[in-house]
Parts: sequence; structure tokens; C-alpha cells
Amino acid sequence: MTLEGTLAENLWQQNQDLAIASLHSPFVQGIGDGSLASDKFAYYVGQDAFFLEAFARAYSIAAAKAPDWQGFGVFYQLAGGVLQELNLHQSYAVQWGIDWRSVEPGTATRHYTDFLLATAWSHEVGVTAVAMLPCMRLYAFLGHQLALNGIPTHAYTDWINTYSSAEFEPLTVQLATLANQYATPSPLVSSTYRYAMQCELDFFQAAWDGV
Repeated sequence: MTLEGTLAENLWQQNQDLAIASLHSPFVQGIGDGSLASDKFAYYVGQDAFFLEAFARAYSIAAAKAPDWQGFGVFYQLAGGVLQELNLHQSYAVQWGIDWRSVEPGTATRHYTDFLLATAWSHEVGVTAVAMLPCMRLYAFLGHQLALNGIPTHAYTDWINTYSSAEFEPLTVQLATLANQYATPSPLVSSTYRYAMQCELDFFQAAWDGV
């Protein structure tokens, strides 16, 4: 990514401890080497589908509040990207026998989705972009790290393929560009980003614990 020195890049660098903690979490490492128990991944798929619906709604709210047409268009396109990601989860649901439409969100999932939607409704679009950016940037980072030595063939190959792909990273850059355009450095921006990063780590831990 060519975002050095920008707000988005500075926030990412300031929260490397949480990014590394997510990478080394037992859940992500289990995806990486294929050892993750299938019931843990099935739980994750259901929870992530619930999360992604809220993520798409937050994008839509941000689009409606965007101060210019260009911003509206990009937020709208990003919401469409989330819907495509949900299609991947539908294929996972078939593969793993999950009825993800009937999933009840766990505590970590609720904390994250409630935070995203409250931020989207109550703050201007720059803060919303900052709240959503950790998910995109972290997943691109995790996918890249897990694929560093080649993508292995096991039950979670599609997950690694998706988040290490050349198609996913531009979505991350688009959102980072919006954050750089609309947000300015402040304690609120810093705490919003870090809270979202912590929510990501908690989400992986909850998937590991199945709660």
C-alpha cells in the first residue's frame, strides 16, 4: 500500500500490537495451518455473517451522510463489496451445514456491531471510516501473512485466498483513502480506531472460545 505518512497508515502503525496479537491468536493460526476445529470455524462463519450485515449498513449510513458525490459513490461501492463477501459466507454455510440466517450474535459480535452502527449514526463520515478501517486493513494483513510461504491446501484455503487476493487489497485502500480525506487526527479518531482493533481481537477469541 502506498499510504505512508497518512492518517490511516499512522493509526495502523500505532496499533501494531493488536494486529500482531490477532495474527498469533489460536484461531487465526488454526486457519493458517488448517488445524482449526470445524465447529470453531462454523461458529465464526455465522457470527461473521451477522457482523458483515452490520458492516454493510454502516457503509450505507456513511454513504448517505457523505458530504460529496464522490464519497457517496465509494461508500456505496464498498457496501457492494461486503455483499459479495456475504456470498462467500453463503458458500461456507452450505459447506459447513450452517443456517447463518438463524444465528444469534455472541457478546463480542454485539459489542462490535453496536459500536459500528452507533458510530455511523452519531458521527461524521470520517470517524465512521476510521471505525471500519481496522477490519479491512487487518484482514488484508492476516491474509498476506498467512500466504507468505504459499497458500496451503486444506479446509480454510478459500479464506486465505480471499483475504490475500489482489482483489481485496484495493478495497482496503479505498476505505483508507476515505478516512484520510474525511477524518482529522484527534483523540476520538485514535480511540475509535483502537477500539475497533480490540473488537477484532475479541472477535477471534470469541470464535475460538465459541461464545
